[in-house]
Amino acid sequence: MGGCHVYQSAKNKYPDIKGACADEGYRGTFVDFVNIKYGNKVDISEKIKPKEWSILPKRWIVERTFAWANNSRRLSKDYEILVVSEENIFMISQLHTLIKRI
Repeated sequence: MGGCHVYQSAKNKYPDIKGACADEGYRGTFVDFVNIKYGNKVDISEKIKPKEWSILPKRWIVERTFAWANNSRRLSKDYEILVVSEENIFMISQLHTLIKRI
């Protein structure tokens, strides 16, 4: 039901929303709620179940990279004012992650 409340408040704020994306946890009630109340479509992403090694979709690569960046204390909050400073701290954090893996 949490997804229903979020979608409803988003729809009230942005009435032009045509649909939503969600993972398999929202398959039942959320999909029915959005279809019945608003007539919109919900795209459900399926779990990745590789039998062997396979290339991850780009979305997972980006999410993984941001998760690694959250381990850096300096990047866990918005401390930087300038974008250039934030980019440099991000690069340093990623270099630190790579060096730890060597």
